[in-house]
Amino acid sequence: MSKTPYYITTAITYTSGKPHIGNTYEIILADSIARYKRMEGYDVFFQTGTDEHGQKVELKAEEKGVTPKEFVDDVAGEIRRIWDLMNTSYDKFIRTTDADHEKQVQKIFKKLYEKGDIYKSEYEGLYCTPCESFFTESQLKDGKCPDCGREVQPAKEEAYFLKLSKYADRLIEHINTHPEFIQPESRKNEMMNNFLLPGLQDLCVSRTSFKWGIPVDFDEGHIVYVWLDALTNYITGIGYDCDGENSSQFEKLWPADLHLIGKDIIRFHTIYWPIILMALDLPLPKQVFGHPWLLQGDGKMSKSKGNVLYADDLVDFFGVDAVRYFVLHEMPFERDGVISWELMVERMNSDLANILGNLVNRTISMSNKYFDGIVEDRGVTGEYDDDLKSVVTATRDKVADKMKDLRVADAMTEIFNLFRRCNRYIDETMPWALAKDESQKDRLATVLYHLVEGITVGASLLEPFMPETSQKIMDQMNTSAIDFEHLASFGNYTSGTKVTEKPEILFARLDEKEVLEKAQELMDAQAKAALGEPVIDIDPKDEIQFDDFMKMQFQVGEIIACEEVKKSKKLLCSQVRIGSQVKQIVSGIKAYYKPEEMVGKKVMVLVNLKPAKLAGVMSEGMLLCAENEKGELALVVPEKDMPSGAEIC
Repeated sequence: MSKTPYYITTAITYTSGKPHIGNTYEIILADSIARYKRMEGYDVFFQTGTDEHGQKVELKAEEKGVTPKEFVDDVAGEIRRIWDLMNTSYDKFIRTTDADHEKQVQKIFKKLYEKGDIYKSEYEGLYCTPCESFFTESQLKDGKCPDCGREVQPAKEEAYFLKLSKYADRLIEHINTHPEFIQPESRKNEMMNNFLLPGLQDLCVSRTSFKWGIPVDFDEGHIVYVWLDALTNYITGIGYDCDGENSSQFEKLWPADLHLIGKDIIRFHTIYWPIILMALDLPLPKQVFGHPWLLQGDGKMSKSKGNVLYADDLVDFFGVDAVRYFVLHEMPFERDGVISWELMVERMNSDLANILGNLVNRTISMSNKYFDGIVEDRGVTGEYDDDLKSVVTATRDKVADKMKDLRVADAMTEIFNLFRRCNRYIDETMPWALAKDESQKDRLATVLYHLVEGITVGASLLEPFMPETSQKIMDQMNTSAIDFEHLASFGNYTSGTKVTEKPEILFARLDEKEVLEKAQELMDAQAKAALGEPVIDIDPKDEIQFDDFMKMQFQVGEIIACEEVKKSKKLLCSQVRIGSQVKQIVSGIKAYYKPEEMVGKKVMVLVNLKPAKLAGVMSEGMLLCAENEKGELALVVPEKDMPSGAEIC
């Protein structure tokens, strides 16, 4: 019989920088679901990847002095390295710079334009560069971006728009008749009450103010807006063709069973993406799950705070499966989860080293000590056996019940409850006491068999969440994972099997003080790097009054001409336009700038400095510069394009 297909995706990761553990949580969560569905018998296809276009990438690449493609190649490689480090079993890693994806995006854009669902107009609104999103005044939260909380800027440009309003009623009906479509329930209520019911504005789907994107092939100067580009990866990655030549894989897998995404991008996946699909006459995904955020113990992760946690750093401290356990177990179903160094050490020592690791080690050690490693069911039962068996055989269905609703943390708790029950069984049966009585030898053998069977069932169920640990346990027990259909029965372990002679410590206990000291060193280095090395401290000058500061007039100037001062090895003479007047300013920056490099620069100027002659040339102000530890100078320039004469205040 052919297996039932199951198509799961993550949101594709934006290539603006290295993903922190909060970003990495999503791929680990998706992997655990994909592995679990495979264990249940589904034919799983698991897709992830990278979102590589947009203004932010263009700016980051410019800062680094590389092309946008070089920049995203580097970041995408780093993202994939971390996904592989965390042992994630994706089947496809799509990049939005893939040629086949770009070709289909252009075809999709053109098809929707020809259909009348995309039209050309002009956009004027408030734009958030990090989110690459436009907002109206009413959508802002405290005057800032409702998604990331950053400042927004007025923007106006020619653009193409997608007719959201055309499909709004149809989408509302779909959500109301498919309660499983948006999960958890709170995310659905947010989308309905905040966006759909108040009325949708048409969506800007092209840009002209930057160039790093997929060109609109029938209108030079326009590029496809990043969200239409990014969202379509879910169909282009499995072979969708706009002309109807879909691959057999697309026909098999679409609609997706699950889009797993962060709660901050739920709007794009439950409003914009379904409407794009409706416009393409394609069925909607079966479910979109907006997972909560994973936060550091002292709040949202920030490089400047030095509290950003990266997966590879955590792996160095704890190991891959321990990190997988932390992020999966500590994340509630709907609320944000919290991770801290103290909590990780606690979980390592309690749950992993003690409850699981010690259980496996003790059981194997006793099997070797009392029976030379041979585990045999001799059928001598006792008063605690039935309860142990009932817990072991019931765990599979308890896990299945939790996983049906994507309650991964709760599913893991059920598995560890099984391990806890095995530990209690040791305390109840006291194998060390049985070993002292020769007449109890068969009972002792049966007790150890029951323990090995319980551990093997638990380790089999643990595989989706901690695959390396599951395999290590199987190897030490000299067996393999139990098929899902047999996990609700007792007695799967082959009687007479010999366990390993040298059990491996699965998880070593950690000293909290030592870990926290090393973690502090790591975070200090991170905060230092965020400040931009090297840091310079200078001797403080006397404090001034506000009135003293107000005597100085700073304005933006534009250099319109510049030449060397002939009698000097250090000076350049610049003609600087400040508003409607031009001032001549002499600066000691000849070693760092050529005259032709100066022309056209917007600079910051101290305008009302008393004129003075330098090397015989009159100077009517001062250009502001910064100086590094080597004494090298750099002009201070405004971050954004400001008009000549703008006041610096």
